[in-house]
Amino acid sequence: MDPKFRVCMPPDPNPVTPKLKAPAGACDTHCHIFGPQHAFPYSEQRRYTAPAAPVEHYLLMLDVLGVDRGIVVQPNVHATDNRVSLDAIAKGGGRLKGVGRIDDDTTDNELADMDAGGICGIRFEFVRGRQGSSDLDLFDRMIHRVRPLDWHVELHVDPDVFVELEDWFRALDIVCVVDHFARIQTSEGIGQPGFKLLLDLMQRDNYWTKISGGDERTTSPWPYAEVMPFARALIDVAHDRLMWGTNWPHSNIFELGQTPNDGLLLDLMLNYAPDEEIRDKILVDNPARLFGFTD
Repeated sequence: MDPKFRVCMPPDPNPVTPKLKAPAGACDTHCHIFGPQHAFPYSEQRRYTAPAAPVEHYLLMLDVLGVDRGIVVQPNVHATDNRVSLDAIAKGGGRLKGVGRIDDDTTDNELADMDAGGICGIRFEFVRGRQGSSDLDLFDRMIHRVRPLDWHVELHVDPDVFVELEDWFRALDIVCVVDHFARIQTSEGIGQPGFKLLLDLMQRDNYWTKISGGDERTTSPWPYAEVMPFARALIDVAHDRLMWGTNWPHSNIFELGQTPNDGLLLDLMLNYAPDEEIRDKILVDNPARLFGFTD
């Protein structure tokens, strides 16, 4: 079967009300919007087919969580057609900003439209086996193009590729955001090379990390206790450059019962950051600073 016809699970339609009352200005820094396909067709190069996850549903989920803001990350099912993300940001009424995907076919006019439409960065893939992964020449060209816009780059990395290309990552002098704990698996231990590299890079002012996707870092059920030491280690190094995210609608999950509940994902912050001041920085201050949200 063509892999793009493989359909992943939809998000949990019933997010629980979190125990944590989100502070004003809290931001979910990682979501994807899918379709609907009649308005925003999926790419023929996609790796799977996702059920529609429109922005209206995402905003309803944020309302249940009591989270004011969100960051729309351009998904691979839409490739570099950023219209789906720009449409979502526009419908967000000031609540949303975004991270796009571009390549050599992206025109200067499209970049200008993305900038005006609330896109603040671009995402690069470093996941072995995926189309376009680790194309360093392309990535260098795209960094050159977005540097005048003062955008950041988002790094979706596998830990082994992270270590393999360490010199390239160390040479980056633009603001970089590493997704999902650098996609480590907790079973490999806190001393694993990919996480040690992440901690080292996080001592530099231009590196940030999203403590998101905790459900995918371990095979244990919520509250994913094995993830806690990794979150605490990052907080000890640079709590002023960490951000939280749901990863809604949790694409690339193909088995029933594996999709996390987004309300419970917010409650992880009570364990990750028991100190309210640090928690508020991760939820509010840090994303506001990076993405340019204002009161």
